[in-house]
Amino acid sequence: MTQDSIKTRVVGVDISIDKTVFAIVDVRGNIIARDGFPTKTYPNVNEYVTYLSNCIIELVESNGGYESIRSVGVSSPSGNFLTGCIENPPNLEWKGQIPMAAMLRDRLGLAVALGNDVHARALGEYVYGSAHGLSDFLVVNLGHGVGSCITLKGKPYLGIEGFAGEVGHSCVVDGGRLCGCGNRGCLEAYAGAKGIVQTARELLEEDKRPSLMRDKIDELDPKLIFDFCEQGDELSIEVYRRTGHLLGISLANYATVLNPEAIILCGGVAHAGKWLLEPTDQSFEEHVFHNMSGKVKILLSNLNENDRDLLGASALAWNVKEYSLFK
Repeated sequence: MTQDSIKTRVVGVDISIDKTVFAIVDVRGNIIARDGFPTKTYPNVNEYVTYLSNCIIELVESNGGYESIRSVGVSSPSGNFLTGCIENPPNLEWKGQIPMAAMLRDRLGLAVALGNDVHARALGEYVYGSAHGLSDFLVVNLGHGVGSCITLKGKPYLGIEGFAGEVGHSCVVDGGRLCGCGNRGCLEAYAGAKGIVQTARELLEEDKRPSLMRDKIDELDPKLIFDFCEQGDELSIEVYRRTGHLLGISLANYATVLNPEAIILCGGVAHAGKWLLEPTDQSFEEHVFHNMSGKVKILLSNLNENDRDLLGASALAWNVKEYSLFK
């Protein structure tokens, strides 16, 4: 292969519940160009893939052409790297097993790697972010759902079927709230965005003290509850204290089994800062195996949130065997 034929760019695609974003990324992690559209605009997955493929082709042709693109990486909730499928996603419009990597490969004529969104974020953190220089760490994403990726000796551990790291669907309250996955008491039902709002509503029912949340009960989300914490609202602070307590227990169990160097938190809910982190740290230290107490760092992602998932998806793309109809 001549130097001129070496391809130095990939396409990274981040599929989230609200928006799909895609970008051309070079070998150094520079984002050359990006675009996006609302995911929910296309509840039919075939129409979605057709539109996404056309958008990628247009972006690529406007920025150097196909000859510069090596492959495509896709980050998605419930994505399975081993099968290339989005499998039974509880928070997306599509149901069942969706062979997203194969569908895009057929339309784009390029190699496509697909992974769980937190798997992609872990790769992004390892190459570009808070996990740089670490070999054994956990990335836990706190957003609409709660997902994680286990990285051991610098490699993601995916498990036999590709589902390792589903800490959001581990039980933290026996017989507790119904989760979107169908089980009860999952961490996601308490530390995901909807779970935090449910905690707030339950607290307002049981505690009659004044709260800024009462006048905004139909508008509550984790960001608004955080804003009320910043204004000193005691019940809002208690919402995050309860959330952090359960999150700390789950992370302590996770760390006790795997003994990581660090746990990196990312996602919108992690923006609650000290209101979430302080009770999480306290609960973690209370419940982790005593030989690990004080030795596992809980860190926040230091990557720009607008870039992180695209960089993670692009890292997936570099790890897939090259294939192209346009060589």
